[in-house]
Amino acid sequence: MSKKVRVRFAPSPTGGLHLGGVRTVLYNYLFAKKHGGDFILRIEDTDQTRYVPGAEEYIFNCLKWTGLEPDESPQHGGEYGPYRQSERKADYRQYAEQLVKDGHAYYAFDTPEDLEKMRTDFKTDHNPSPQYDHSIRMKMRNSLNLTAGEVKQLLDAGTKHDIRIKMPENETVSFTDMIRSEVSFETSLVDDKVLLKADGMPTYHLAVVVDDYLMKITHAFRGEEWLPSAPVHVLLWKYLFGLENMPQWAHLPLILGPNGKLSKRDGAKYGFPVFAMSWTDPKTAELTEGFKEKGFLPEAFINLLALLGWNDGTEQEIFTKEELIEKFSIERVHSGGAKFDYEKGKWFNHEWIKRSAIQNLKYEVRKLFAEKGITDTNDALMDKIIGLVKDRCTLLTDFYDQSVFFFKTPEQYDLNAVKPKWNETKQLFFAEVIRNFELSNDWNAQTLENNFKEIASINQIKPGDVLLPLRVMLVGGKFGPGVFDIAEVIGRDETIIRITKALSAFNAG
Repeated sequence: MSKKVRVRFAPSPTGGLHLGGVRTVLYNYLFAKKHGGDFILRIEDTDQTRYVPGAEEYIFNCLKWTGLEPDESPQHGGEYGPYRQSERKADYRQYAEQLVKDGHAYYAFDTPEDLEKMRTDFKTDHNPSPQYDHSIRMKMRNSLNLTAGEVKQLLDAGTKHDIRIKMPENETVSFTDMIRSEVSFETSLVDDKVLLKADGMPTYHLAVVVDDYLMKITHAFRGEEWLPSAPVHVLLWKYLFGLENMPQWAHLPLILGPNGKLSKRDGAKYGFPVFAMSWTDPKTAELTEGFKEKGFLPEAFINLLALLGWNDGTEQEIFTKEELIEKFSIERVHSGGAKFDYEKGKWFNHEWIKRSAIQNLKYEVRKLFAEKGITDTNDALMDKIIGLVKDRCTLLTDFYDQSVFFFKTPEQYDLNAVKPKWNETKQLFFAEVIRNFELSNDWNAQTLENNFKEIASINQIKPGDVLLPLRVMLVGGKFGPGVFDIAEVIGRDETIIRITKALSAFNAG
């Protein structure tokens, strides 16, 4: 690649960042880093009616959490700013006017009522949804259908108007997609899209082409839902800047849910997140839970996203970000939709928690404990607890359930696990265990286990028959790490208190 690689992600600040959006970020980021290029974030806020306060900040917070921060953006600066389209307004009109001058676009003075009338008047069984296209344009109020004098008079009077592209008839527009190979479109099937709106703001079609040119974008990766717009964009590149300057495109496959394209409704119905981080809609105050809040590690999140539509041709599933950068190839992205499997996503997270250093988990686990009212968490204790339970945790939120018994005496017990086989012999056995533990000078897991098994042997009891009751005594149920490790952490006094309290419960009734 002769030119320096420059890629961009261009979200609209209209809401939460969906799985598909973060995957687009990830593929852009990996491609840029692999080729020593730049990753740019550009805010596409030209549609001010859809602007949502807080959405831009939310996007940056998501990228910070995932570790996919841009090299250039409204926050990071750069040589090709401004990075918000609303701040580049002056750039777009000159290009739209140039297109009109060259005969590739025209002024459209139609009012909303004119457009509504068009959709009604020209509706037929054959064409139930008429578009503003080559077959309609000469019947509308525009500079193609008015005299030069009439057009000048309307412009001089400040009459509101759009600028529309004049789509050629009976041409084939083609380009080579990095994922889909050659893609072709018939121009007669495409309507005359608005390029510049009456408020002077560009639509996506004009803005994306102008901005990609001015920002020297070399590769543009976006969702396949933009494929129908591709012929408009190819023609704009041809008319304004020459096709030789057009970025290489790749249209990414959809992420599919249980019933087609993954939607917010799927998340609500099936109980899995679809946003990177929790998003509260300012209009409805409705909270949608994100992967971060659900308890995912960012490393696991980008790992699962990378494999939603891509693989490196091997059986490998766990990738660090550095490995993804090294192995990523846009040509190995599949053209078919990728089905999102939340259970598989949780598997990735479990694997990443197991692989994570205790130090890397401590901040989030301590924060989780604090939210639950547990603040007595010194470093040595945290290191010990996280080391004991992390292999049992699928989500970060599991650390509380898997650890709470280190801090709180059980208030209830799984009596069904113990009482059917509970007898006097076991009662006497635990009375002896209490005496032994009271006198033990060496309070560590290995010594406690040896002493416990020795007492069982003397009393001709199989250790397995009394280990489960001991576990239930210390944690309340049939779960947790090694039972003697638990005893070592909670200490002698607490261990004896819990055994004594549980014996009363086991013998009650």
